[in-house]
Amino acid sequence: MSAFGVLLQQRLRRDWLQLTLWIVGTALMAFAGYAGVSQSYATLADRQNILAAALANPVILMFRGLPSGTSEGAFLAFEVLPWLALLAALMSTFLAVRHTRGDEEAGRAELVWATPAGRRLPTIATIVHGILANIVLAVLTALALVAAGLPVAGSLLAGAAAASCGIAFLGIALLAAQLMRTSRGANSLTVWVLVATFLIRGIGNAAGTPSDDLTSMTSAWPAWLSPFGWAEQTRPYDTDLVWPMLLGLGFGLVLAGASVALQSLRDIDASFVAERRGRLSARPALASPHALVWRLTSGSIVGWAIGGAITGILATTLSGLVDQISGENPAVADILKKIGGATGGLEEVVVTVFFTLLGILAACCAVQTVVRARQEEAHGTAEAVLATPVGRVRWLADFVIVGVVAVLIVVAAAVLAGWVGILSNGGDDSLYRIVAVAGLGQAVAASIFAVLAALVFVLLPRATTAVAWSLVLLAALLGMFGPLFGLPEWSANLSPFAVTPVVDGNGVDMRGLWWLVLALAAGCAGALTLMRRRELAPGA
Repeated sequence: MSAFGVLLQQRLRRDWLQLTLWIVGTALMAFAGYAGVSQSYATLADRQNILAAALANPVILMFRGLPSGTSEGAFLAFEVLPWLALLAALMSTFLAVRHTRGDEEAGRAELVWATPAGRRLPTIATIVHGILANIVLAVLTALALVAAGLPVAGSLLAGAAAASCGIAFLGIALLAAQLMRTSRGANSLTVWVLVATFLIRGIGNAAGTPSDDLTSMTSAWPAWLSPFGWAEQTRPYDTDLVWPMLLGLGFGLVLAGASVALQSLRDIDASFVAERRGRLSARPALASPHALVWRLTSGSIVGWAIGGAITGILATTLSGLVDQISGENPAVADILKKIGGATGGLEEVVVTVFFTLLGILAACCAVQTVVRARQEEAHGTAEAVLATPVGRVRWLADFVIVGVVAVLIVVAAAVLAGWVGILSNGGDDSLYRIVAVAGLGQAVAASIFAVLAALVFVLLPRATTAVAWSLVLLAALLGMFGPLFGLPEWSANLSPFAVTPVVDGNGVDMRGLWWLVLALAAGCAGALTLMRRRELAPGA
């Protein structure tokens, strides 16, 4: 077998679990999305009302796709195509960085580059590997949509559009891996580009021109600056345009080629963006192991806190607008009540829905923080810490503690921003309490995932990243989208996000809070107890 074949085989063998979870999850989301559309918007009038409301509300267009007609397929693309593209983009980002900058950090790249494979062939194998992963994602997503009963041509185009966005971010991540010194820096840079382009797409759609019958939208020019915008401009199940998708493919391949060229211009373990110089001696604040964990993770925590603040202020400033829309389209209120599970007024329902999204953001922050322990172990830096009087139980406990503190910071930012939104709008004083209760409940739910990530780290160290993030994704799908997709109530209640306390009249319905607290305590105790006997597992 040629050197290229060996490298490609190695990547496929190494990534089979992660890619299976990403690809199958994306296909299942597409299939479940159709089930939700066919149940919640069964009639043409329902879909027309929702599209008319969306076209009249720029905020809805920020977080949905491009309206392109009232057929079931076109409405499904409006609902889920941006999220399918987002999953493909994240899959490609982590794949690209893992096999380039990640291998350099771990010392594997140097060994491979010393063989006849040389410096360029491993990166080329990564490019091919990423393209193949996106092709499989496109095919399985298309098959899921066809199995749901949608037209073949539109289904193939929807799958290919999502994959084209994935390939675009494959190129972006490969370029970021050349620019940044660490895999963490490369992933962070790519995710910030992802968030920015997702929002730019939304701004382009929100600033577009609606059709006379209020069933479709012509995007403004900013949408054409984003790979997500290119994917949406294909308009599956409507005009079925192929050429916008080619922009994403071409963009990704050009950046991938540029990354190969840049790699030949730098030394191994070097980067084009220099790292910030460190101090000769540590500050007193870094004199403890938990302070070191905070130093390693504080940058990402700040980013998640900003996202939490944005979510909180949207939760309390959009309730009046949603109330107005639901007056014209009662289906909007029904959908929000399905997602939020709240029994009060529409303002309370809107807050509950947004704070469910906040819980997911906080859980992502917690998982990213605790998974850092696995990165430290895999890179060998944990051994230097554990060679000191710091024990392994305390070492892991510090990551869990910082993860929980990170959750509290993200939730606190959202609650304070939500209160500012209430104050600026002159909202009902009862909303202050509703926001506080929703924030507290989601803080407990999100902390569960810090403990789950620690348990996975102890029991399945080499699968920590894949399994921990998959648990968040599964809980988010069940908690946020399960009611819309027509799943039974018990399945949605498996998600911690769906069983948090809500205000019920003058009291508070605690729902599953005590079970969450019990699970949090038991999981934390179990992870720390098992860590006493676990050997270190360096390497990926």
